[in-house]
Amino acid sequence: MSRLEARPDRFVAIAVLMLAPTGALLAALVLSGRLHPLLALGAFVLVAAVTAVARHLVLRDSRLIAAYLDQVRDRRTPLAPPLARTLTGAALLEDIAHLHQNWLRHREEIEHRLAADEAVVEALHDPLMLVDAKRKVGRANSAARALFGDRMLNRDLAVSVRNPDVLAAVDAVLAGGESRRVEFTLPLPVERVLEVRVTPFQPAAEDGADEREITAIITLHDITAIKRSEQMRADFVANASHELRTPLSTLVGFIETLRGPARDDADARDRFLAIMQEQAGRMSRLVMDLLSLSRIELDEHTHPTGETNVAQLVQSVVAMLELKAAARKITIKVQGGEDLPRVQGDEDQLTQVFQNLIDNAIKYGREQTDVVVTLERADAPPAPGATGIRARQASPQKVAGIKVSVTDKGDGIARTHLPRLTERFYRVDAARSRALGGTGLGLAIVKHIVNRHRGRLTIDSEVGKGSTFTVHLPGAEKPSEKAREKGEKSLTQSAPNLSHEGGRGAA
Repeated sequence: MSRLEARPDRFVAIAVLMLAPTGALLAALVLSGRLHPLLALGAFVLVAAVTAVARHLVLRDSRLIAAYLDQVRDRRTPLAPPLARTLTGAALLEDIAHLHQNWLRHREEIEHRLAADEAVVEALHDPLMLVDAKRKVGRANSAARALFGDRMLNRDLAVSVRNPDVLAAVDAVLAGGESRRVEFTLPLPVERVLEVRVTPFQPAAEDGADEREITAIITLHDITAIKRSEQMRADFVANASHELRTPLSTLVGFIETLRGPARDDADARDRFLAIMQEQAGRMSRLVMDLLSLSRIELDEHTHPTGETNVAQLVQSVVAMLELKAAARKITIKVQGGEDLPRVQGDEDQLTQVFQNLIDNAIKYGREQTDVVVTLERADAPPAPGATGIRARQASPQKVAGIKVSVTDKGDGIARTHLPRLTERFYRVDAARSRALGGTGLGLAIVKHIVNRHRGRLTIDSEVGKGSTFTVHLPGAEKPSEKAREKGEKSLTQSAPNLSHEGGRGAA
């Protein structure tokens, strides 16, 4: 109820103030003998009646105005036309009602546009931020908050982005410079290359106000796939030309020999054809491994979305390699695997990881020994290269992980070879590796797949006793834990995703 309708006693007071001077004047005239008392009484009654009628009309109009104001306040259709015709000044109120309706309609359109703009910005795949003239982050879309955390809002940009080139570009734009474009590397959880675009933005100043300070719009675009494609092409040409040179030279030499001196030598032809078949098979395996490694590196920065039962996967790999192990009188034993959490990962790639590790153990283990595969629950591995507080933040204790160890009883390897163990084509014993059919890419493939799964590869080896390769993988996260984990990401210095305690060269 409005104030006009809530205080009708005010109109009583006004009526009394209007009748009091009239009564006093009439009483004075009667006392002086200039007016007959009956005439004075009739005049007073007439004035009182007129005042009562006026009070009734004013109260009626005040109630209608009160109802109108209540409708305006509640955003309902104000003042129905039949009532408006009975109100003094109804035309003016109808005009006000139309203006109010137009204002409400305009306001709803503006709110709808703002909501649509907000939805578009939030739905952008690329992170977007708005910083003010003091370099404080005022706005950030969901992609930016997932990358740097919710705590970046209302704080200096340097708290989240610690790259000096990016900060210098932002400062230059805020100082009145033109748009800038910078590339920088985000090392964790896997290395990614981002292109940062800093664009000046100056909001329109209100009428009569000074020009507003320049702000900056920062957008980040992930160009990791582009950079890796360029690097892959260069690496493929370099690696292929280096590794294919020897088998190609061998094939060319044998072909020339078979077409020349050994044309009619059946024994030499059979021996040379066997070697040529072996070299051709080696080239085929090499090309397949190079293509596989290229595909893995291309997707390394994207986290797999599926879930995998690692225990079942390891059992299938063991069953697949049992015949190969039996040929060397090696027994594969699987220990543990009960009540393990599922892993968020790519089943085909994880199969390739354990197939390479178990196959290596069979190749390099001594005959008539055992290869032991151990599966057990473990804490989720910390982010590669994270130390101190960052390591504790990056290792979610509520998300259990698993570790799978593959142990052989082979010759082991000296610790001096460990820093280069997972490099492409690195072999501790090149001649033995080639003789066993290795391409030198097995552990490189394992490393990149483990990196993509946000895991860790550790190696323990002792010369003369054997080696143990352990893959640490985080368990599948719950939706709430995924969101919290996204908020904890920030830029830190990178480090190799491999903990070396001993090992062998890539197969």
